[in-house]
Amino acid sequence: MKKLRATWRAWRAIVHVLRGLWIIRREFGRMNDAQKRLLVREWSRRMLAILGVSLEVRGRVHGSGPLLVVANHISWLDIIVMNACQPARFVSKADAGHWPVLGALIRGAGTLFIERENRRDAMRVVHLMAERLVDRDIVAVFPEGTTGDGRQVLPFHANLLQAAISTGAPVLPVALGYRDPVDRTISDAPLFIGDTTLLSSIWSTLCADGVLAVVHQGEPEEAHGRDRRAWARDLQDMVGRLAAEI
Repeated sequence: MKKLRATWRAWRAIVHVLRGLWIIRREFGRMNDAQKRLLVREWSRRMLAILGVSLEVRGRVHGSGPLLVVANHISWLDIIVMNACQPARFVSKADAGHWPVLGALIRGAGTLFIERENRRDAMRVVHLMAERLVDRDIVAVFPEGTTGDGRQVLPFHANLLQAAISTGAPVLPVALGYRDPVDRTISDAPLFIGDTTLLSSIWSTLCADGVLAVVHQGEPEEAHGRDRRAWARDLQDMVGRLAAEI
């Protein structure tokens, strides 16, 4: 029965992704930013429902920028979960743009892609982020630079925080976690780490009896004279404390 349910969810998810691509290509150009954010939020919430993922949001949701969101990174599902809470323009590794089907959707949504191994490319992305923050956008990054198992927060890379320092934009620490909806134990179904492939992680999520995605938002803060490395350490500690309360 689990495989039948997972297959049914998969077909519905594919149809929903194709609908999202059609909307991006045919309707996004006629929408203002507020309309786009609303559409992304509702599309993401519908996708979570199709996948059997419920959403719990803690903390105040901020509907407008300028704001840089920093979060721990666990799964391919993170972007959908965060958009279901608070749509943002994400900075993602370049590989994500080449994912089957999902890559086209991520590109169409205006994601900024970064070659993490290329230091010059990081500076290019910092400039793009700064432009978006000046335009009062909400930008989201995963400073760990890779996915973890959700049990601890990995060290934050500091480079991308320069965009917030340069523009004076506040930073919002956010912790993500995936739990069993019944007993709230950690759910490994959405994990995307190590040798796990994207397709196997998606299939594991589809087969799960249910997953509770928790978004725990802190309070926005400014640099107050800290350099990006000191600020990165403080933000890592904040996200770690938020994650421990999930």
